[in-house]
Amino acid sequence: MSRTDTATISNFNQLDLIAPLATAIQKANYSKPRPVQATAIPAALAGRDVLGLAQTGTGKTAAFAIPCIEHLLRDHRPGPRVLVVGPTRELVTQIDEEFRKLSRDTRVRTMTIYGGVAEKPQIQKLSRKLDVICACPGRLLDLLGRGFVDLSRIDTLILDEADHMFDMGFLPDIKRIIAQLPSRRQNLLFAATMPREIRRLAEQMLIDPFITEIDHSVPASTIEHALYPVREKRKIEMLRHLLRRDDFKSAIVFTRTKRRARQLAEKLVKDGHRAVALQGNMSQNQRDRAMKGFRQHTFDILVATDIAARGIDVAKISHVINLDIPNTAEAYTHRIGRTGRSECQGKAFTFITEDDGEMIRAIEKSIGASLKIQSVPGFEEALIPSRTGRKKSSAGHNKTRPSGGRPGRSRNQKRKRPAAGPSANSNWHQSSQRDVDTGGDSSANKRRRRRKTSGPPSGEARSPRSRSRNSATRNSSRSSTRSSGDRQGRKV
Repeated sequence: MSRTDTATISNFNQLDLIAPLATAIQKANYSKPRPVQATAIPAALAGRDVLGLAQTGTGKTAAFAIPCIEHLLRDHRPGPRVLVVGPTRELVTQIDEEFRKLSRDTRVRTMTIYGGVAEKPQIQKLSRKLDVICACPGRLLDLLGRGFVDLSRIDTLILDEADHMFDMGFLPDIKRIIAQLPSRRQNLLFAATMPREIRRLAEQMLIDPFITEIDHSVPASTIEHALYPVREKRKIEMLRHLLRRDDFKSAIVFTRTKRRARQLAEKLVKDGHRAVALQGNMSQNQRDRAMKGFRQHTFDILVATDIAARGIDVAKISHVINLDIPNTAEAYTHRIGRTGRSECQGKAFTFITEDDGEMIRAIEKSIGASLKIQSVPGFEEALIPSRTGRKKSSAGHNKTRPSGGRPGRSRNQKRKRPAAGPSANSNWHQSSQRDVDTGGDSSANKRRRRRKTSGPPSGEARSPRSRSRNSATRNSSRSSTRSSGDRQGRKV
């Protein structure tokens, strides 16, 4: 791909936009273009393909919405003419809202297409005059295959959060959608991270693109990062402790599973917090109510899975708390990008356990900085994960996990046998049972030894069940056990 310099702007007035769009930008309080907007908008207005790489919360949506609306207003033809594809329902809804906000008092018409809701209203809207479709790949392909969607007039394709669509396995769907579009069109591709596969897709679909990169591999500088060592069973206790701090205003708490998100939200509500869950098992109406309540500050805490890591654009989120560390370094960037947006200050806290060392190293390598480890009074027993290069525990002194065997005893240290006496057999049996638990001997041999030292005298009658055994096997086993027991008795 090539990069060609193009004009940048320092004020939206420099763009000479059509009057309704310029007025809508003013009403949206967009006083000064953000860096990605200052570079991407002039190139898109000039008809160039654009590859925009910038971290979340930098204004990418307006960077492609403004030039699209300008084109639609200056050359109004039957549509739909703009197709925006995003990975999640929340992101698609957010993009649609941005288009509506910037096209108010105009004839531009938009709609959303995504699964999880009834398809009939969407089919009805598709029969009307449309200019912009904001869609998730799955439902779009379904309606396209059944003939309800006409993409023959699309002249601008936008892929937003293309890296996340690859993570979710949408890349084959994206290629199928592209195959249905006119070959002559403008392509705008935006992402916060750019894995190799997405870069390969960009090389295939973009023609001589303008590339803008705004620190896309690192989070915003307005975010304060911290790692909190804590044992798994005390994570919720630590979360409650942090939520009582004076600087807490609103937070997104990320969990790894849908069930945990739901259960945690219920616990926080019982604690008196205004909390709500957002996870994949919820219906679209439930998810819409949760997001609306969080945006309007009816809820102060949103407990979410990674489904909410993209597409949440809520102002003044003070904290992002990773109750469970994310599975990838890219997911960390997207999660914490929900705070520190629009040059506001934010805090990103991640709870870590002893097994998270490799992921911590991957995150630090991705963002190019070491993450500060914070200790919390009352939680000092937690260990710093191995393989992080850190030598001290959260309490400030060295702690290491034993390499194996019983705690407190070196692997090569010999265990002393009990002295002979009345309790010798009892102590020896207890010690032998511990060896069974730690792999010192087979349980069958230990049971034979216990029968020899504490069982009935050799001349005592055996049970009928014992007499019914195969004589050869019984005699061989008895002889072996007697010899072992005699030798053990002489040693004791």
